[in-house]
Amino acid sequence: MNLKSLTSKVGLLAAIFLLGTTAFAQQTKTVGWGVTSVKLSSTFTGALTSLGVTAGTVAPTRIIDGSATFPVTGGAIDLDTAAGNILHSGGLTLEAGGTEVRLQSFIIDTTGAPVITGLVVVNNKLVGRLTLFDLQLPAGLTLPLNPERGFFLRLEGVGVTLDAQAAAALNSVYSVTAFQGGLDIGTASVFATVTTSK
Repeated sequence: MNLKSLTSKVGLLAAIFLLGTTAFAQQTKTVGWGVTSVKLSSTFTGALTSLGVTAGTVAPTRIIDGSATFPVTGGAIDLDTAAGNILHSGGLTLEAGGTEVRLQSFIIDTTGAPVITGLVVVNNKLVGRLTLFDLQLPAGLTLPLNPERGFFLRLEGVGVTLDAQAAAALNSVYSVTAFQGGLDIGTASVFATVTTSK
């Protein structure tokens, strides 16, 4: 093989590699700002009331008309597979009998079975990041995800249930057995901007 032929083949391989990596990168979007809203179910709020647990918020989260909002602060998502992480600020507090549990800095994680993880703080002592909620993606979800106007990602009708690990932790903290995995927490809607990383 002469030098000219070898140079041509190397150039062709480089072009194929660059095209391939560019096509892959275009489908992985950086998540910018937005908000996740959770319409809290009467099952969840009723369970808290029956246990004497008062729910509050970690700023800047707000609960208005039964919906809790959590600002989206970043992350990344692959439009082809919907795998990614979406980061949030804010959180929830649960207080009863002089014990306060803070659940904050939520991450929607869809790199495996879709879940929400969060930092758990009990009476101002950091316990760590735990899986808190399991997610049920809406029926009829099709891939790839198609952001509106190319940059606005909207996902509605996501079911949120209490994870078994989180239920066990809450039962332990409050010395009860009432929290069960699968408890209906509510329905989430995610709205966020996405851009291609450079």
